[in-house]
Amino acid sequence: MSTYEYECEKCGLKFERRQAISALPVTECPECCGKVRRLVSAGAGFIIKGSGQERSDRSGSDCSLEKTGRTCCGQDERCGKPPCGDGE
Repeated sequence: MSTYEYECEKCGLKFERRQAISALPVTECPECCGKVRRLVSAGAGFIIKGSGQERSDRSGSDCSLEKTGRTCCGQDERCGKPPCGDGE
């Protein structure tokens, strides 16, 4: 689910809606029933701190999680079984 920002062209109301990326955009203002437009927003970001070398020095470094975002068993976090890791 993503959060989209909208603005009413009639009354100027700005509001957000949490919607699936495949959902149709909102077209009507919840206050005045005027036409709305979806705003372009920067979205949410995140910062990864560190050099990235922390995991490569420990056992379980062959885990595909760091390379593909999924483990060898298809999970999005380490399962603790070799080669996923040392039971973190």
